Amino acid sequence: MTTTDMPRPLDADAKQPVSKKRPRKAAGGGIRRAVPATTLLWVLACLYGLPVLWFILSSFKPASDLFSYPLTLVPHNPTLSGFKAAWDSANFSQYFINTAIVCVITTILTVGVSCCTGYALAKYDNKWLKVFFLCILATTMLPSEVMLAPEFLVVRNLGLYNSFAGIILPAVLTATGCFMFRQFFLTVPDELVEAARIDGARELAIFARIMVPLSRPIMLTLAILSFQWRWNDYIWPLLMLNDPNKFTVQIGIQSIVGAQNINWSVLLGASVISMIPLIAVFLVFQRYVMSADINAGLKD
Repeated sequence: MTTTDMPRPLDADAKQPVSKKRPRKAAGGGIRRAVPATTLLWVLACLYGLPVLWFILSSFKPASDLFSYPLTLVPHNPTLSGFKAAWDSANFSQYFINTAIVCVITTILTVGVSCCTGYALAKYDNKWLKVFFLCILATTMLPSEVMLAPEFLVVRNLGLYNSFAGIILPAVLTATGCFMFRQFFLTVPDELVEAARIDGARELAIFARIMVPLSRPIMLTLAILSFQWRWNDYIWPLLMLNDPNKFTVQIGIQSIVGAQNINWSVLLGASVISMIPLIAVFLVFQRYVMSADINAGLKD
């Protein structure tokens, strides 16, 4: 038997199974590094959550206990009288319907317009588009109060005063929405768009069948934000509406406040009632945002 026919000894390292367990030191070091960050997050959560908890629990207190000394967090005699008085003192059912109409229509238009604008700004190379994007960003540098007067004049001259359209149309295009979609579409490889064009897809088909499904997490995030903005909007509806049957929730809450005195129990109850739709919307859509894969459909 020649040397070439001799069996080659197996490598000693190959016989040993590869351990998949992480070293204890590395695991312990990761835990030690996570403790300060976790502690800081809990401290911030308590700082932000304690006022909200105090606000919600105070809505269950009778008016006589709100300013009693010493102050207490948990109500001694919880009652729903503040909620009942708030619901009976204002036409909340109509306010909720009006606000829901404004919020839903505005959110749908805002997401659609922002998605189209962000795609154009990200995937088309034109100097005028860059100038347009800078103009959109420049609007974020101005206080909203500065633009109230010109917006009011434009809406009034268009004949949209005291109408839902006068509230919806000025809020459709937002700099935040355009920026969010533009930054997202910049992360989508241009090769994906070029491949679709080579396959014969038109621009509208590329946008509707490829880009829109990929941007679902951003769409849901902006939808939650837009719904929240419009639900909490107070100044613009106050300027645009003078018909009580068209008032939104925030204007309805303001109508509860008296000129000479304030019934804090009723005001707190009305404020908590106005928060319920926002909490419900967030709880319904948060799992879609947090569990969505932004890179779905993309390959390196």
